[in-house]
Amino acid sequence: MTSVVRIAVPVPLPQAFDYAVPAAGPLPAVGARVRVPFGNRTLVGICIEVDPHDAYAEPKALLEVLDERSIVSGDVQRLALWLADYYHYPLGEVFAALLPNAALKGAPLRLRTEEIWRRSGTAAPDLSRAERQQALLAFLDRNGGWASGKAIRAAGFTSAMIAALVRKGAIEAGERRFDGEQPPRLTADQQAAVEDYRQRLDGFSPNLLEGVTGSGKTEVYLRAIADVLGRCDQVLVLVPEIALTPQTLSRFRRRYGATDVMHSGLSDQERLNAWLRCRDGQAQILIGTRSAVFTPFRQLGLIVVDEEHDSSFKQHDRLRYSARDVAVKRAQDLNIPLILGSATPSLESLENVRCGRYRHQRLSQRATGASMPSMRILDIRGHPLREGLSYPLTAHIERHLDAGGQVLVFLNRRGYAPIYLCADCGWQAACGQCDARLTLHQGRRRLACHHCGAEHPVADACPSCGSAHLMAIGAGTERTEEGLRERFPGASLIRIDRDTVRSHRRLEAGLAKIGRGEPGILIGTQMLAKGHDFPNITMVAAVNADAGFLSADFKAPERTAQLLIQVAGRAGRASRPGEVWIQTLQPGNPALRRLIEEGYAGFADHELSIRRRAGLPPARHMALIRAAAADPAAAAAFLAKLKAKLPNDLEVLGPAPAHMQRLANQHRFQLMLLADRRGPLHRSLRAMTSATTPRGLRWEIDVDPADAL
Repeated sequence: MTSVVRIAVPVPLPQAFDYAVPAAGPLPAVGARVRVPFGNRTLVGICIEVDPHDAYAEPKALLEVLDERSIVSGDVQRLALWLADYYHYPLGEVFAALLPNAALKGAPLRLRTEEIWRRSGTAAPDLSRAERQQALLAFLDRNGGWASGKAIRAAGFTSAMIAALVRKGAIEAGERRFDGEQPPRLTADQQAAVEDYRQRLDGFSPNLLEGVTGSGKTEVYLRAIADVLGRCDQVLVLVPEIALTPQTLSRFRRRYGATDVMHSGLSDQERLNAWLRCRDGQAQILIGTRSAVFTPFRQLGLIVVDEEHDSSFKQHDRLRYSARDVAVKRAQDLNIPLILGSATPSLESLENVRCGRYRHQRLSQRATGASMPSMRILDIRGHPLREGLSYPLTAHIERHLDAGGQVLVFLNRRGYAPIYLCADCGWQAACGQCDARLTLHQGRRRLACHHCGAEHPVADACPSCGSAHLMAIGAGTERTEEGLRERFPGASLIRIDRDTVRSHRRLEAGLAKIGRGEPGILIGTQMLAKGHDFPNITMVAAVNADAGFLSADFKAPERTAQLLIQVAGRAGRASRPGEVWIQTLQPGNPALRRLIEEGYAGFADHELSIRRRAGLPPARHMALIRAAAADPAAAAAFLAKLKAKLPNDLEVLGPAPAHMQRLANQHRFQLMLLADRRGPLHRSLRAMTSATTPRGLRWEIDVDPADAL
């Protein structure tokens, strides 16, 4: 009798597909990869069932069984089924999101030996004339004393530099290094948190670790991890962005040695190596960004989510999962503890604390004993601005530079200017594909859309009236840097944003220069607001804080407050006190005043009360249905048709145009669904997945959206 297997195929269809197993071929295990014909293509899918009772009567034959056994653990298989159900996404594409690219391509799952270079035990040679070799040693130090040859070359160093340091005896080939760094003494708050975790290693225990910036949350993670490793279990640590990976990796490697990483900056083989080492139990600790939450482990004993509030944990296309929420689900299924850490916890996590679902540990003092920076409002009404900066603000910057301090100028807007217009006829540079203005990038002489990526050269004359009187209005990081260079010509200036840091090498070099403590000014976007430790920064200037508090998105004030507190926390982390100046045109804004006067806790309590009164998350559950088409009427009509079929126990708003209705020549509309309980919401969403999609239209379901626009 011919066996039939049910395969999850990576296609945008909700069902799995049945295939016959050739009589001469092996029977795939559940969780094994197979190669199957699909239409005129050949795809790699995952076996999810053998001989289903409702098998298709005349299935096609599969082409090849790629694995002798399941390649993913049973808990990851169950996680995939939950993801498909909760986020209403095709199971085959869920498995595609869970697997490394090399596995999806059908490659053999073999671990390849890495070329490892590490600092030798001898004294460092004189490298005063070899700046790049010095930089390579510094790179190794930041990575815990060792790195793979591939990682070294990806950071911009060459094989010749490696060979030169080998000849000088500074580095040597070897295995992953373990230094066994001596841990620091814990504060009373840290010790209390660690003791609390030690009592709850044998079951599901979700914990919110709320600690002020610089309070030593990472040290608490490290101590909790020591107890887990002592039981021969593995640990998963999630960080929101690649930018945080090097410094976190360095801390962990200095303490525990062999720590693996997983993020989008790795090659397919590097990701596969880390995936296999975790699955087979060879890796003790994995530090990774969002998708690392799907990694299989032989014996996972703890999950840590650092900066749990960060929106980078939410996937914003395709499978729109939240890595933080998936981590909670995974810890619950595995019956293991979970630590969510942040100085500015999400309102969702604070609501879970209020309802008794999460335990709450607090670190109220900085680990070094340093005082928290003072936060002050700088009222700039009536003050002329030069490249976005007021005179009182530059006077404060000058005072800190004269005292030998570093200053961080925070402006969450990259480019030179957000508006480029003609002073004679009023023409504005706008994107031809989006309802958005083009941003001027002066250094590259380009006008760029930060939404669809379209770029155009900067014209010397107005395309509408021919005038040469063109003006840049507003300021981004590039223009602010120009203004600061003019105001402080002798100061060292470093700008870090998506335009200047297009590689790990540039990011590493910029962060290293700041870390050396030289007096100067650091200009950056939110890339610098997360987790970095700059001990010599004594002042933070927030240049454009008003926009977030005035947004139509009800979640924007929360994100803005988190960002301000996080960036403020970069100041005064060492012995010298820090201060924060928030430049604003709305000094009386209630949300801003509450944040300054009552801190993040007071702000969050008030914001939660507003959400409850308005019936908004986290008090209720939300999903957005988004549709996009070249014809706006088609998108609106499709959503109206879906709305007509929804039950009365849901609150439904829309169809309404998205905040930016036209994006990449697609007109976007959305439905907002709100419910008191998850059950009715998800039943309605499941019924929608069978809807027939008109030609030329795309639509998607976003459960627990990170933004409402």
